[in-house]
Amino acid sequence: MGFALLLLGTLSLAGCGNETAGPKASDYDAAKPKILAAAQARQHGAPAQPDAPAPAAAEAGAQATVTAGYRYNPTEKRDPFRSFILDQAKEAAEKDVGPLEQFDISQLAVVAVVWDTGMPVALVADPSGRPYLVAEGAAVGKNDGRVIKIGDGMVLVKETYVDWLGEKTTKDIEMSLAGGDKGGDLR
Repeated sequence: MGFALLLLGTLSLAGCGNETAGPKASDYDAAKPKILAAAQARQHGAPAQPDAPAPAAAEAGAQATVTAGYRYNPTEKRDPFRSFILDQAKEAAEKDVGPLEQFDISQLAVVAVVWDTGMPVALVADPSGRPYLVAEGAAVGKNDGRVIKIGDGMVLVKETYVDWLGEKTTKDIEMSLAGGDKGGDLR
């Protein structure tokens, strides 16, 4: 066991030398004037000198391949520095949101219901007490809720939830008259 550790230590120390792979900073400093002169010549339309010696960096294997005449075209490409989360928030802000879609259903209260008519309506109040008339099909709540039925003292809302896998599930929520059971789940 001791011999194996001694052998391993000797081999690891033998591999540690002062040799460096690749070009040194002094090689770059020496080649810099030649590279700048060649770039300026290309910029002014003069052909590059074919017999000019290659820079030290290229000789050491640090060659970069560049396609001649390539220009980046950002058309129809996403900005790699823009946040996905901010894009989603911007899309949500651009969507026309009604006043009752700004609140959770548990924050809304049914104040009155007129249900024994051809077109039933309900009076729903937001948390500040401001009343709104809703009919079947009206948008209510933050989770794409829609009023699907207005009955005796209640409003039935179907909300759509999207889970982390992107699958949609719906939930029917009964909103009762103020003073009753608000936000109960109908299953």
